[in-house]
Amino acid sequence: MMNKRDVIIYRAVTGILSALILMGVFQYFFNHEMVKGMFTTLKYPTYLIYPLGILKVLGLIAIWSNKSKTLKEWAYAGFTFNLLLGASAHMNINDGGYYPSLVALTLLIVSYVYNRKLYS
Repeated sequence: MMNKRDVIIYRAVTGILSALILMGVFQYFFNHEMVKGMFTTLKYPTYLIYPLGILKVLGLIAIWSNKSKTLKEWAYAGFTFNLLLGASAHMNINDGGYYPSLVALTLLIVSYVYNRKLYS
């Protein structure tokens, strides 16, 4: 049986995480030149911007829907790698831009733990 408190924590944390990710996706599509400059500074290829934005939206859909446990696990893994690589890239150029990635990674871990607690 699901604990109501755990459900609230899961949904709140996953909601905040989703909002952060969607704000980034919004930037990818509607502030492309700024994101392109950031990707160039971080030494990432700029052709990844649109596919990454699409994959982030699909990842959020996979996390929120309970259609496939495997797909949900892959979405959590993909976000983990993305956030770790983003934090690492910002640390490498020492611009202090890694804090949002670490906050999102913390939210992702909490979301994942409560997802496993509720749906496994």
